[in-house]
Amino acid sequence: PCIMFRCVYVFFSGLDQTDIPEGLSRARSIMAEPDYMDGDTDELVKPKKLLNPVKSSRDHQDLQRELLMNQKRGLAPQNKPELQKVMEKRKRDQVLKTQKEEQEAHKKKSDLEIELMKRRETLEQLELEQHKNEEEQENTPEFVKMKSNLRRTKQEVDGQERAT
Repeated sequence: PCIMFRCVYVFFSGLDQTDIPEGLSRARSIMAEPDYMDGDTDELVKPKKLLNPVKSSRDHQDLQRELLMNQKRGLAPQNKPELQKVMEKRKRDQVLKTQKEEQEAHKKKSDLEIELMKRRETLEQLELEQHKNEEEQENTPEFVKMKSNLRRTKQEVDGQERAT
């Protein structure tokens, strides 16, 4: 504020009282003129800019250096507002939901397809059972096969005798 007043004072000191605007002439008449305008400014203590302990700390300097390097590389941290983050998350969730619905739509099958799948499964089960029976017959000993054949022929013969 002192510097500004000094500039205004120097500017208006060369003008007559008639050239000074009315508002400033009133302010000038109310305010006292500063003592240091007489030229004895050598004795005054000149203000110095205070050091900021945060900026002068080593950690702060390292952090600033790292941020500048990352910014030059294009790796600057994303300082997005919370609203923007929420909106992006909602959009991402919506896209995932639509993709999931599309996949489910492809998975849904008509009644005909379901019936065909059931028939296919039953046919596969029957084929597996037949295959197992064939394997069992191949693995059984010869005398067991002969015994079952004899029983079958005996039953057939008994059935024919009853029929006649």
